[in-house]
Amino acid sequence: AIMRAAAEAAKAAGLTLTGEYHAQPGEAETWDTDVLVMGGGGAGLSAAISAAQEGAKVILIEKSSFLGGNTMMAGGAFNAVDPEAQAGQILSNAQKNTLDGYLALTAEDEALHLDQFPQWKEVLTQLQSDINAFYAANTGKTAGVDMPGFDSIALHMWHIYTGGLRQMSDGRWICSDIELARTLAENALDSYDWTGSLGVATSSHAGGKLSTVLGAMWPRTHSYTNGVPLINALREAAEKLDVKIYTETAGTELIVTDGKVTGIKAEKADGTPITINTAKGVILASGGYCANPAMVKEYDEYWGDDLSDHTLSTNAGTDTGDGIVMAMAIGADTVDLGVAQMMPSSSPIKGTMTDGIWADASEQLWIDGNAKRFVNEYAERDVLAKASLALDDGLFYIIYAGSGLRSGDGVCKGVDPTSPGMGGTTVQQMVDNGHVWYGSTLAELAEATKTSAGGSHVTFTEEQLRSAIELYNSYVENQNDPDFGKEVLNGIIDLEAIEADPNVGIVITPRKSSLHHTMGGVKINTSAQVLNEDGQVIPGLWAAGEVTGGIHAGNRLGGNAIADIFTFGRIAGKNAGSAQ
Repeated sequence: AIMRAAAEAAKAAGLTLTGEYHAQPGEAETWDTDVLVMGGGGAGLSAAISAAQEGAKVILIEKSSFLGGNTMMAGGAFNAVDPEAQAGQILSNAQKNTLDGYLALTAEDEALHLDQFPQWKEVLTQLQSDINAFYAANTGKTAGVDMPGFDSIALHMWHIYTGGLRQMSDGRWICSDIELARTLAENALDSYDWTGSLGVATSSHAGGKLSTVLGAMWPRTHSYTNGVPLINALREAAEKLDVKIYTETAGTELIVTDGKVTGIKAEKADGTPITINTAKGVILASGGYCANPAMVKEYDEYWGDDLSDHTLSTNAGTDTGDGIVMAMAIGADTVDLGVAQMMPSSSPIKGTMTDGIWADASEQLWIDGNAKRFVNEYAERDVLAKASLALDDGLFYIIYAGSGLRSGDGVCKGVDPTSPGMGGTTVQQMVDNGHVWYGSTLAELAEATKTSAGGSHVTFTEEQLRSAIELYNSYVENQNDPDFGKEVLNGIIDLEAIEADPNVGIVITPRKSSLHHTMGGVKINTSAQVLNEDGQVIPGLWAAGEVTGGIHAGNRLGGNAIADIFTFGRIAGKNAGSAQ
Protein backbone atom coordinates (compact mmCIF):
# COMPACT_ATOMS: atom_id res chain seq x y z
CA ALA A 1 0.00 0.00 0.00
CA ILE A 2 2.86 2.36 0.82
CA MET A 3 4.56 1.60 -2.50
CA ARG A 4 1.35 2.21 -4.45
CA ALA A 5 0.77 5.49 -2.61
CA ALA A 6 4.33 6.60 -3.27
CA ALA A 7 3.94 5.83 -6.98
CA GLU A 8 0.73 7.86 -7.16
CA ALA A 9 2.36 10.74 -5.29
CA ALA A 10 5.30 10.68 -7.68
CA LYS A 11 2.95 10.84 -10.66
CA ALA A 12 1.06 13.74 -9.09
CA ALA A 13 4.36 15.53 -8.61
CA GLY A 14 5.15 15.14 -12.33
CA LEU A 15 8.03 12.74 -11.84
CA THR A 16 8.97 10.17 -14.44
CA LEU A 17 8.92 6.63 -13.07
CA THR A 18 11.17 3.91 -14.48
CA GLY A 19 9.19 1.18 -12.71
CA GLU A 20 6.16 0.73 -10.51
CA TYR A 21 5.13 -1.81 -7.92
CA HIS A 22 2.22 -4.06 -8.84
CA ALA A 23 1.02 -6.82 -6.53
CA GLN A 24 0.81 -10.13 -8.34
CA PRO A 25 -2.30 -12.25 -7.73
CA GLY A 26 -1.84 -15.91 -6.94
CA GLU A 27 -3.79 -18.91 -8.14
CA ALA A 28 -7.51 -18.97 -7.29
CA GLU A 29 -8.25 -20.58 -3.93
CA THR A 30 -11.27 -22.38 -2.48
CA TRP A 31 -11.93 -22.58 1.26
CA ASP A 32 -14.63 -24.54 3.09
CA THR A 33 -16.16 -23.72 6.48
CA ASP A 34 -19.43 -23.84 8.41
CA VAL A 35 -19.81 -20.08 8.97
CA LEU A 36 -18.10 -17.18 7.21
CA VAL A 37 -18.00 -13.82 8.99
CA MET A 38 -17.27 -10.77 6.86
CA GLY A 39 -15.80 -7.99 8.99
CA GLY A 40 -13.28 -7.96 11.82
CA GLY A 41 -14.70 -5.28 14.10
CA GLY A 42 -16.62 -5.81 17.33
CA ALA A 43 -19.72 -7.19 15.60
CA GLY A 44 -17.73 -9.59 13.45
CA LEU A 45 -15.48 -10.85 16.23
CA SER A 46 -18.39 -11.35 18.63
CA ALA A 47 -20.35 -13.16 15.90
CA ALA A 48 -17.38 -15.41 15.12
CA ILE A 49 -16.85 -16.22 18.81
CA SER A 50 -20.55 -16.90 19.37
CA ALA A 51 -20.76 -19.17 16.32
CA ALA A 52 -17.66 -21.07 17.41
CA GLN A 53 -19.14 -21.48 20.89
CA GLU A 54 -21.95 -23.38 19.17
CA GLY A 55 -19.38 -25.80 17.80
CA ALA A 56 -19.25 -24.38 14.27
CA LYS A 57 -16.11 -24.14 12.17
CA VAL A 58 -15.65 -20.41 11.53
CA ILE A 59 -13.63 -18.25 9.14
CA LEU A 60 -13.49 -14.48 9.57
CA ILE A 61 -12.25 -12.18 6.80
CA GLU A 62 -11.30 -8.51 7.15
CA LYS A 63 -10.37 -6.33 4.20
CA SER A 64 -8.04 -4.13 6.24
CA SER A 65 -4.56 -5.20 7.32
CA PHE A 66 -5.66 -5.10 10.96
CA LEU A 67 -8.68 -6.09 13.03
CA GLY A 68 -10.96 -3.66 14.83
CA GLY A 69 -12.72 -1.63 12.16
CA ASN A 70 -14.79 1.17 13.59
CA THR A 71 -14.81 -0.47 17.00
CA MET A 72 -11.13 0.42 17.18
CA MET A 73 -12.10 4.07 16.66
CA ALA A 74 -14.96 4.12 19.18
CA GLY A 75 -14.74 5.58 22.65
CA GLY A 76 -15.85 2.39 24.38
CA ALA A 77 -19.13 3.71 25.83
CA PHE A 78 -21.56 0.85 26.54
CA ASN A 79 -25.18 1.58 27.48
CA ALA A 80 -26.99 -1.03 29.55
CA VAL A 81 -29.84 -0.95 32.08
CA ASP A 82 -28.10 -1.98 35.28
CA PRO A 83 -30.26 -1.92 38.47
CA GLU A 84 -27.36 -3.00 40.67
CA ALA A 85 -25.15 -0.14 39.52
CA GLN A 86 -28.05 2.34 39.68
CA ALA A 87 -28.62 1.39 43.33
CA GLY A 88 -25.20 2.84 44.10
CA GLN A 89 -25.95 6.18 42.40
CA ILE A 90 -27.90 9.18 43.68
CA LEU A 91 -30.80 10.47 41.56
CA SER A 92 -30.25 14.20 40.97
CA ASN A 93 -32.98 16.82 41.20
CA ALA A 94 -32.72 17.44 37.47
CA GLN A 95 -33.16 13.71 36.79
CA LYS A 96 -36.22 13.57 39.01
CA ASN A 97 -37.68 16.53 37.15
CA THR A 98 -37.16 14.58 33.92
CA LEU A 99 -38.92 11.51 35.34
CA ASP A 100 -41.80 13.68 36.53
CA GLY A 101 -42.03 15.03 33.00
CA TYR A 102 -42.40 11.49 31.66
CA LEU A 103 -45.26 10.88 34.08
CA ALA A 104 -47.03 13.92 32.63
CA LEU A 105 -46.87 12.60 29.05
CA THR A 106 -49.96 11.23 27.34
CA ALA A 107 -50.33 9.18 24.20
CA GLU A 108 -52.20 12.14 22.69
CA ASP A 109 -49.19 14.46 22.84
CA GLU A 110 -48.67 15.39 19.18
CA ALA A 111 -44.90 15.69 19.54
CA LEU A 112 -44.67 11.98 20.39
CA HIS A 113 -46.31 10.88 17.11
CA LEU A 114 -47.84 7.85 18.79
CA ASP A 115 -50.79 8.12 16.43
CA GLN A 116 -48.40 7.06 13.65
CA PHE A 117 -46.50 4.54 15.77
CA PRO A 118 -49.12 3.14 18.17
CA GLN A 119 -46.98 0.11 19.01
CA TRP A 120 -44.85 2.39 21.19
CA LYS A 121 -47.77 3.38 23.45
CA GLU A 122 -47.22 0.26 25.53
CA VAL A 123 -43.65 1.36 26.23
CA LEU A 124 -44.81 4.74 27.55
CA THR A 125 -47.38 3.01 29.74
CA GLN A 126 -44.76 0.61 31.10
CA LEU A 127 -42.29 3.45 31.69
CA GLN A 128 -44.82 5.40 33.75
CA SER A 129 -45.61 2.27 35.74
CA ASP A 130 -41.88 1.73 36.37
CA ILE A 131 -41.42 5.30 37.59
CA ASN A 132 -44.42 5.13 39.92
CA ALA A 133 -43.18 1.84 41.35
CA PHE A 134 -39.74 3.36 41.88
CA TYR A 135 -41.18 6.34 43.72
CA ALA A 136 -43.33 4.08 45.88
CA ALA A 137 -40.33 1.92 46.78
CA ASN A 138 -38.38 5.04 47.80
CA THR A 139 -41.04 6.90 49.78
CA GLY A 140 -39.44 9.34 52.18
CA LYS A 141 -36.21 9.63 50.20
CA THR A 142 -35.09 12.86 48.54
CA ALA A 143 -33.57 13.38 45.10
CA GLY A 144 -30.04 14.73 45.34
CA VAL A 145 -29.71 13.35 48.88
CA ASP A 146 -30.54 9.69 49.36
CA MET A 147 -32.81 8.61 46.49
CA PRO A 148 -30.96 5.96 44.42
CA GLY A 149 -30.51 6.09 40.68
CA PHE A 150 -33.25 4.81 38.39
CA ASP A 151 -33.37 3.02 35.07
CA SER A 152 -35.56 0.42 33.37
CA ILE A 153 -35.87 -1.43 30.09
CA ALA A 154 -38.86 0.74 29.22
CA LEU A 155 -36.86 3.93 29.87
CA HIS A 156 -34.02 2.77 27.64
CA MET A 157 -36.52 1.82 24.94
CA TRP A 158 -38.29 5.17 25.31
CA HIS A 159 -34.99 6.97 24.81
CA ILE A 160 -34.30 4.85 21.72
CA TYR A 161 -37.74 5.81 20.41
CA THR A 162 -37.65 9.54 21.15
CA GLY A 163 -33.94 9.78 20.34
CA GLY A 164 -34.49 8.19 16.94
CA LEU A 165 -37.90 9.70 16.08
CA ARG A 166 -37.06 12.01 13.20
CA GLN A 167 -38.72 13.71 10.23
CA MET A 168 -37.17 13.15 6.83
CA SER A 169 -36.85 15.82 4.15
CA ASP A 170 -39.97 14.53 2.40
CA GLY A 171 -42.07 15.10 5.54
CA ARG A 172 -42.45 11.48 6.70
CA TRP A 173 -41.46 10.39 10.20
CA ILE A 174 -39.37 7.34 11.04
CA CYS A 175 -38.80 5.52 14.31
CA SER A 176 -36.94 2.48 15.61
CA ASP A 177 -38.30 -1.01 15.07
CA ILE A 178 -39.81 -1.73 18.48
CA GLU A 179 -38.79 -5.39 18.62
CA LEU A 180 -35.19 -4.65 17.64
CA ALA A 181 -35.11 -1.89 20.26
CA ARG A 182 -36.53 -4.26 22.86
CA THR A 183 -33.97 -6.91 21.97
CA LEU A 184 -31.17 -4.40 22.43
CA ALA A 185 -32.44 -2.98 25.72
CA GLU A 186 -33.22 -6.37 27.25
CA ASN A 187 -29.93 -8.02 26.27
CA ALA A 188 -27.36 -5.23 26.57
CA LEU A 189 -26.33 -5.97 30.15
CA ASP A 190 -25.95 -9.67 29.43
CA SER A 191 -23.85 -8.76 26.37
CA TYR A 192 -21.68 -6.57 28.58
CA ASP A 193 -21.12 -9.43 31.02
CA TRP A 194 -20.53 -11.86 28.15
CA THR A 195 -17.69 -9.77 26.78
CA GLY A 196 -16.29 -9.64 30.30
CA SER A 197 -16.25 -13.43 30.34
CA LEU A 198 -14.13 -13.30 27.17
CA GLY A 199 -11.44 -11.28 28.90
CA VAL A 200 -12.60 -7.75 28.05
CA ALA A 201 -12.09 -5.33 30.95
CA THR A 202 -15.47 -4.32 32.40
CA SER A 203 -16.43 -2.59 35.64
CA SER A 204 -18.36 -4.33 38.41
CA HIS A 205 -22.05 -3.52 38.66
CA ALA A 206 -22.13 -2.86 42.39
CA GLY A 207 -19.20 -0.45 42.50
CA GLY A 208 -19.25 0.82 38.94
CA LYS A 209 -19.87 4.49 38.23
CA LEU A 210 -22.39 5.15 35.47
CA SER A 211 -21.97 8.18 33.25
CA THR A 212 -23.65 9.77 30.24
CA VAL A 213 -21.63 9.68 27.06
CA LEU A 214 -22.45 12.47 24.62
CA GLY A 215 -25.96 11.96 23.23
CA ALA A 216 -26.92 9.05 25.53
CA MET A 217 -29.85 10.88 27.21
CA TRP A 218 -29.40 9.11 30.58
CA PRO A 219 -26.60 7.96 32.92
CA ARG A 220 -26.51 4.29 31.94
CA THR A 221 -23.13 4.35 30.19
CA HIS A 222 -20.69 1.77 31.55
CA SER A 223 -16.94 2.19 31.49
CA TYR A 224 -15.48 -0.16 28.94
CA THR A 225 -12.06 -0.91 27.60
CA ASN A 226 -11.65 0.23 24.03
CA GLY A 227 -9.20 0.31 21.16
CA VAL A 228 -6.34 -2.18 20.95
CA PRO A 229 -6.95 -3.89 24.35
CA LEU A 230 -10.58 -4.60 23.44
CA ILE A 231 -9.78 -6.01 20.00
CA ASN A 232 -6.85 -8.04 21.32
CA ALA A 233 -9.07 -9.64 23.98
CA LEU A 234 -11.68 -10.54 21.35
CA ARG A 235 -9.06 -11.83 18.92
CA GLU A 236 -7.53 -14.05 21.59
CA ALA A 237 -10.97 -15.37 22.56
CA ALA A 238 -11.70 -16.16 18.90
CA GLU A 239 -8.37 -17.89 18.34
CA LYS A 240 -8.88 -20.05 21.44
CA LEU A 241 -12.04 -21.32 19.72
CA ASP A 242 -10.06 -22.03 16.55
CA VAL A 243 -11.63 -19.23 14.50
CA LYS A 244 -9.50 -18.73 11.38
CA ILE A 245 -8.84 -15.04 10.80
CA TYR A 246 -7.66 -13.62 7.48
CA THR A 247 -6.89 -9.91 7.09
CA GLU A 248 -6.35 -8.11 3.76
CA THR A 249 -9.19 -10.23 2.39
CA ALA A 250 -12.24 -8.41 1.05
CA GLY A 251 -15.64 -9.93 0.34
CA THR A 252 -16.92 -9.05 -3.13
CA GLU A 253 -20.03 -11.14 -3.79
CA LEU A 254 -22.47 -13.40 -1.96
CA ILE A 255 -22.96 -16.88 -3.42
CA VAL A 256 -26.58 -18.04 -3.62
CA THR A 257 -27.55 -21.64 -4.38
CA ASP A 258 -31.25 -22.57 -4.71
CA GLY A 259 -32.28 -19.45 -2.82
CA LYS A 260 -29.84 -19.94 0.08
CA VAL A 261 -26.61 -18.06 0.75
CA THR A 262 -23.93 -20.74 0.61
CA GLY A 263 -20.75 -18.72 0.63
CA ILE A 264 -18.93 -15.68 -0.56
CA LYS A 265 -16.47 -14.63 -3.20
CA ALA A 266 -13.52 -12.67 -1.91
CA GLU A 267 -10.21 -11.23 -2.99
CA LYS A 268 -6.87 -10.87 -1.25
CA ALA A 269 -5.05 -7.53 -1.32
CA ASP A 270 -2.76 -8.88 -4.06
CA GLY A 271 -5.76 -9.75 -6.22
CA THR A 272 -5.86 -13.48 -5.52
CA PRO A 273 -9.50 -14.64 -5.95
CA ILE A 274 -11.04 -16.83 -3.25
CA THR A 275 -14.27 -18.79 -3.12
CA ILE A 276 -15.42 -19.56 0.43
CA ASN A 277 -18.11 -22.23 0.68
CA THR A 278 -20.23 -22.39 3.82
CA ALA A 279 -22.27 -25.29 5.20
CA LYS A 280 -24.40 -23.03 7.42
CA GLY A 281 -24.12 -19.52 5.98
CA VAL A 282 -22.63 -16.04 6.07
CA ILE A 283 -22.72 -13.28 8.69
CA LEU A 284 -22.30 -9.72 7.39
CA ALA A 285 -20.53 -7.51 9.93
CA SER A 286 -18.76 -5.15 7.55
CA GLY A 287 -19.87 -1.86 9.11
CA GLY A 288 -21.61 1.17 7.69
CA TYR A 289 -20.60 3.72 5.06
CA CYS A 290 -19.58 6.95 6.78
CA ALA A 291 -16.12 6.60 5.24
CA ASN A 292 -17.90 6.83 1.89
CA PRO A 293 -19.40 10.34 2.05
CA ALA A 294 -20.48 10.14 -1.59
CA MET A 295 -22.72 7.17 -0.69
CA VAL A 296 -24.05 8.99 2.38
CA LYS A 297 -24.84 12.02 0.22
CA GLU A 298 -26.48 9.84 -2.46
CA TYR A 299 -29.01 8.41 -0.02
CA ASP A 300 -29.32 11.41 2.31
CA GLU A 301 -32.84 12.42 3.31
CA TYR A 302 -32.00 14.44 6.40
CA TRP A 303 -28.98 16.75 6.31
CA GLY A 304 -29.35 18.42 2.92
CA ASP A 305 -26.76 21.11 2.25
CA ASP A 306 -25.01 20.41 5.56
CA LEU A 307 -23.57 17.33 3.89
CA SER A 308 -21.22 17.02 0.91
CA ASP A 309 -19.30 14.33 -0.96
CA HIS A 310 -16.23 15.36 1.03
CA THR A 311 -17.58 15.68 4.58
CA LEU A 312 -15.00 14.47 7.09
CA SER A 313 -15.59 11.25 9.02
CA THR A 314 -14.62 9.77 12.38
CA ASN A 315 -14.67 6.30 10.80
CA ALA A 316 -12.05 3.80 9.80
CA GLY A 317 -11.43 4.13 6.09
CA THR A 318 -12.77 0.62 5.44
CA ASP A 319 -16.38 1.55 6.30
CA THR A 320 -17.56 2.07 2.74
CA GLY A 321 -20.81 0.10 2.65
CA ASP A 322 -19.51 -3.04 0.90
CA GLY A 323 -21.70 -5.52 2.77
CA ILE A 324 -24.86 -3.47 2.19
CA VAL A 325 -24.21 -3.32 -1.56
CA MET A 326 -23.50 -7.06 -1.69
CA ALA A 327 -26.71 -7.87 0.20
CA MET A 328 -28.79 -5.57 -2.01
CA ALA A 329 -27.42 -7.38 -5.06
CA ILE A 330 -29.17 -10.61 -3.96
CA GLY A 331 -32.46 -8.91 -3.05
CA ALA A 332 -31.96 -7.96 0.59
CA ASP A 333 -34.19 -5.18 1.85
CA THR A 334 -32.75 -2.04 3.40
CA VAL A 335 -34.09 0.48 5.88
CA ASP A 336 -33.21 4.07 6.80
CA LEU A 337 -30.32 4.48 4.33
CA GLY A 338 -31.20 8.17 4.17
CA VAL A 339 -29.91 8.96 7.67
CA ALA A 340 -26.35 9.25 8.91
CA GLN A 341 -25.27 10.58 12.27
CA MET A 342 -22.91 13.50 12.58
CA MET A 343 -20.58 13.43 15.59
CA PRO A 344 -20.47 16.99 16.91
CA SER A 345 -17.38 16.46 19.08
CA SER A 346 -14.87 15.85 16.28
CA SER A 347 -11.55 17.29 15.28
CA PRO A 348 -12.11 20.27 12.94
CA ILE A 349 -8.98 19.29 11.01
CA LYS A 350 -9.16 15.49 10.72
CA GLY A 351 -12.77 14.67 11.57
CA THR A 352 -11.64 12.13 14.18
CA MET A 353 -12.72 12.04 17.83
CA THR A 354 -9.11 12.48 18.95
CA ASP A 355 -7.08 15.67 19.41
CA GLY A 356 -9.34 17.02 22.11
CA ILE A 357 -10.76 16.50 25.56
CA TRP A 358 -14.36 16.25 26.68
CA ALA A 359 -16.16 14.57 29.57
CA ASP A 360 -19.53 13.23 30.63
CA ALA A 361 -22.29 15.09 28.77
CA SER A 362 -23.76 16.18 32.10
CA GLU A 363 -20.51 18.10 32.81
CA GLN A 364 -19.86 19.60 29.38
CA LEU A 365 -20.12 23.32 28.74
CA TRP A 366 -20.35 24.30 25.07
CA ILE A 367 -19.91 27.86 23.82
CA ASP A 368 -19.85 29.55 20.43
CA GLY A 369 -17.26 32.00 19.13
CA ASN A 370 -18.78 34.72 21.33
CA ALA A 371 -18.48 32.60 24.49
CA LYS A 372 -22.25 32.04 24.66
CA ARG A 373 -23.94 28.69 25.25
CA PHE A 374 -25.98 27.71 22.20
CA VAL A 375 -27.44 24.26 22.90
CA ASN A 376 -28.43 21.71 25.56
CA GLU A 377 -25.22 19.68 25.81
CA TYR A 378 -27.25 16.68 27.02
CA ALA A 379 -29.31 16.52 23.81
CA GLU A 380 -29.13 13.91 21.05
CA ARG A 381 -26.19 14.05 18.67
CA ASP A 382 -28.11 15.23 15.62
CA VAL A 383 -29.59 18.08 17.67
CA LEU A 384 -26.10 19.04 18.80
CA ALA A 385 -24.73 18.75 15.27
CA LYS A 386 -27.47 20.87 13.71
CA ALA A 387 -26.96 23.58 16.32
CA SER A 388 -23.18 23.60 15.84
CA LEU A 389 -23.36 23.57 12.04
CA ALA A 390 -25.34 26.80 12.20
CA LEU A 391 -22.36 28.59 13.81
CA ASP A 392 -19.55 30.38 11.97
CA ASP A 393 -17.51 27.71 10.17
CA GLY A 394 -19.46 25.12 12.19
CA LEU A 395 -16.99 25.56 15.06
CA PHE A 396 -17.81 25.48 18.76
CA TYR A 397 -15.76 25.09 21.94
CA ILE A 398 -15.93 22.73 24.92
CA ILE A 399 -14.76 24.12 28.26
CA TYR A 400 -13.30 21.37 30.43
CA ALA A 401 -12.10 21.60 34.02
CA GLY A 402 -11.44 17.97 34.83
CA SER A 403 -14.10 15.56 36.03
CA GLY A 404 -11.22 13.36 37.17
CA LEU A 405 -10.48 15.90 39.91
CA ARG A 406 -14.04 16.32 41.15
CA SER A 407 -14.63 16.49 44.87
CA GLY A 408 -17.33 14.46 46.59
CA ASP A 409 -19.84 17.27 46.16
CA GLY A 410 -19.37 17.32 42.38
CA VAL A 411 -17.14 20.40 42.18
CA CYS A 412 -14.47 20.35 39.45
CA LYS A 413 -11.13 21.45 40.84
CA GLY A 414 -9.28 21.70 37.54
CA VAL A 415 -7.37 19.57 35.05
CA ASP A 416 -3.73 18.52 35.31
CA PRO A 417 -1.93 19.09 31.97
CA THR A 418 -0.33 15.64 32.28
CA SER A 419 -3.74 13.93 32.38
CA PRO A 420 -4.91 12.01 29.29
CA GLY A 421 -7.36 13.34 26.75
CA MET A 422 -8.90 11.59 23.75
CA GLY A 423 -6.70 9.23 21.76
CA GLY A 424 -4.26 8.52 24.59
CA THR A 425 -2.29 11.78 24.35
CA THR A 426 -1.96 14.10 27.31
CA VAL A 427 -3.42 17.58 27.56
CA GLN A 428 0.09 19.04 27.37
CA GLN A 429 0.83 17.09 24.20
CA MET A 430 -2.39 18.37 22.65
CA VAL A 431 -1.39 21.92 23.61
CA ASP A 432 2.06 21.41 22.09
CA ASN A 433 0.48 20.07 18.89
CA GLY A 434 -1.89 23.01 18.61
CA HIS A 435 -5.11 21.07 19.19
CA VAL A 436 -6.41 22.73 22.39
CA TRP A 437 -5.93 25.79 24.57
CA TYR A 438 -4.92 25.45 28.23
CA GLY A 439 -4.37 27.90 31.07
CA SER A 440 -3.83 27.51 34.81
CA THR A 441 -5.91 30.68 35.20
CA LEU A 442 -8.63 32.23 33.09
CA ALA A 443 -6.22 35.02 32.19
CA GLU A 444 -3.70 32.48 30.89
CA LEU A 445 -6.46 30.62 29.06
CA ALA A 446 -7.66 33.80 27.37
CA GLU A 447 -4.07 34.63 26.38
CA ALA A 448 -3.66 31.12 24.94
CA THR A 449 -6.62 31.67 22.61
CA LYS A 450 -4.61 34.34 20.81
CA THR A 451 -2.83 31.47 19.10
CA SER A 452 -4.43 29.11 16.57
CA ALA A 453 -5.67 25.77 17.88
CA GLY A 454 -7.71 22.99 16.32
CA GLY A 455 -8.31 24.95 13.15
CA SER A 456 -9.81 27.91 15.02
CA HIS A 457 -8.63 31.50 15.12
CA VAL A 458 -11.24 32.75 17.60
CA THR A 459 -10.01 34.77 20.58
CA PHE A 460 -11.75 34.84 23.96
CA THR A 461 -11.29 37.41 26.71
CA GLU A 462 -11.00 36.54 30.38
CA GLU A 463 -14.28 38.35 31.06
CA GLN A 464 -16.11 36.33 28.39
CA LEU A 465 -14.91 33.02 29.80
CA ARG A 466 -15.61 33.96 33.41
CA SER A 467 -19.12 35.07 32.54
CA ALA A 468 -19.88 31.85 30.66
CA ILE A 469 -18.54 29.61 33.43
CA GLU A 470 -20.18 31.47 36.31
CA LEU A 471 -23.55 31.51 34.56
CA TYR A 472 -23.35 27.77 33.91
CA ASN A 473 -22.21 27.15 37.49
CA SER A 474 -25.36 28.88 38.74
CA TYR A 475 -27.48 26.51 36.66
CA VAL A 476 -25.67 23.48 38.09
CA GLU A 477 -26.01 24.80 41.63
CA ASN A 478 -29.76 25.42 41.18
CA GLN A 479 -30.21 22.21 39.13
CA ASN A 480 -32.12 24.20 36.53
CA ASP A 481 -31.13 25.32 33.05
CA PRO A 482 -33.56 28.10 32.05
CA ASP A 483 -31.84 28.60 28.68
CA PHE A 484 -31.94 25.10 27.16
CA GLY A 485 -33.51 22.78 29.73
CA LYS A 486 -30.50 20.52 30.25
CA GLU A 487 -31.83 17.48 32.08
CA VAL A 488 -28.74 16.44 34.04
CA LEU A 489 -26.36 19.10 35.33
CA ASN A 490 -23.14 18.10 37.10
CA GLY A 491 -19.70 19.50 37.77
CA ILE A 492 -19.51 23.09 39.06
CA ILE A 493 -16.21 24.59 37.88
CA ASP A 494 -14.49 25.98 41.00
CA LEU A 495 -12.68 28.97 39.51
CA GLU A 496 -11.31 30.12 42.87
CA ALA A 497 -9.71 26.76 43.61
CA ILE A 498 -8.35 26.40 40.08
CA GLU A 499 -6.79 29.84 39.97
CA ALA A 500 -5.16 29.27 43.36
CA ASP A 501 -3.46 26.06 42.18
CA PRO A 502 -0.75 26.54 39.53
CA ASN A 503 -0.69 22.78 38.85
CA VAL A 504 -4.20 22.62 37.39
CA GLY A 505 -6.19 24.66 34.94
CA ILE A 506 -8.92 24.70 32.31
CA VAL A 507 -8.94 23.41 28.73
CA ILE A 508 -10.86 24.69 25.71
CA THR A 509 -11.22 22.24 22.82
CA PRO A 510 -12.37 23.51 19.40
CA ARG A 511 -14.80 21.00 17.87
CA LYS A 512 -16.78 20.47 14.67
CA SER A 513 -19.27 17.91 13.32
CA SER A 514 -18.24 15.05 11.04
CA LEU A 515 -19.87 11.86 9.79
CA HIS A 516 -19.90 9.22 12.50
CA HIS A 517 -22.51 6.47 12.12
CA THR A 518 -24.97 5.37 9.46
CA MET A 519 -28.38 4.46 10.85
CA GLY A 520 -29.45 2.59 7.73
CA GLY A 521 -28.49 -0.80 6.40
CA VAL A 522 -29.85 -4.24 5.62
CA LYS A 523 -33.12 -5.16 7.26
CA ILE A 524 -32.97 -7.87 9.94
CA ASN A 525 -35.31 -9.55 12.42
CA THR A 526 -34.62 -10.15 16.10
CA SER A 527 -32.71 -13.32 15.21
CA ALA A 528 -30.33 -11.19 13.11
CA GLN A 529 -31.53 -12.89 9.92
CA VAL A 530 -31.48 -10.69 6.83
CA LEU A 531 -34.87 -10.10 5.18
CA ASN A 532 -35.66 -9.70 1.50
CA GLU A 533 -37.91 -7.03 -0.02
CA ASP A 534 -40.97 -9.20 0.66
CA GLY A 535 -40.15 -9.40 4.36
CA GLN A 536 -39.04 -13.02 4.10
CA VAL A 537 -35.86 -14.46 5.62
CA ILE A 538 -32.97 -14.96 3.21
CA PRO A 539 -31.75 -18.44 4.23
CA GLY A 540 -28.11 -18.62 5.21
CA LEU A 541 -27.61 -14.87 5.71
CA TRP A 542 -27.31 -13.01 9.01
CA ALA A 543 -26.06 -9.51 9.80
CA ALA A 544 -24.99 -7.52 12.85
CA GLY A 545 -23.69 -4.08 13.71
CA GLU A 546 -23.65 -0.97 11.58
CA VAL A 547 -24.25 -2.93 8.37
CA THR A 548 -27.87 -3.27 9.60
CA GLY A 549 -30.67 -0.73 9.91
CA GLY A 550 -33.90 -0.36 11.84
CA ILE A 551 -32.58 -0.26 15.40
CA HIS A 552 -31.68 3.41 15.70
CA ALA A 553 -33.99 5.06 13.12
CA GLY A 554 -33.12 8.74 12.63
CA ASN A 555 -30.53 9.12 15.38
CA ARG A 556 -28.49 6.64 17.42
CA LEU A 557 -28.04 7.29 21.12
CA GLY A 558 -24.44 7.72 22.19
CA GLY A 559 -23.32 4.50 23.87
CA ASN A 560 -25.81 2.31 22.01
CA ALA A 561 -23.46 1.33 19.17
CA ILE A 562 -21.14 -0.87 21.25
CA ALA A 563 -24.15 -2.43 22.98
CA ASP A 564 -25.68 -3.02 19.53
CA ILE A 565 -22.67 -4.69 17.92
CA PHE A 566 -22.11 -7.13 20.78
CA THR A 567 -25.78 -7.90 21.35
CA PHE A 568 -26.65 -8.60 17.71
CA GLY A 569 -23.20 -9.99 16.91
CA ARG A 570 -23.72 -12.56 19.64
CA ILE A 571 -27.25 -13.33 18.39
CA ALA A 572 -26.12 -13.67 14.76
CA GLY A 573 -23.27 -15.96 15.71
CA LYS A 574 -25.37 -18.16 17.95
CA ASN A 575 -28.07 -18.62 15.31
CA ALA A 576 -25.68 -19.15 12.42
CA GLY A 577 -23.51 -21.51 14.43
CA SER A 578 -26.47 -23.67 15.47
CA ALA A 579 -28.17 -23.65 12.03
CA GLN A 580 -28.82 -27.00 10.39
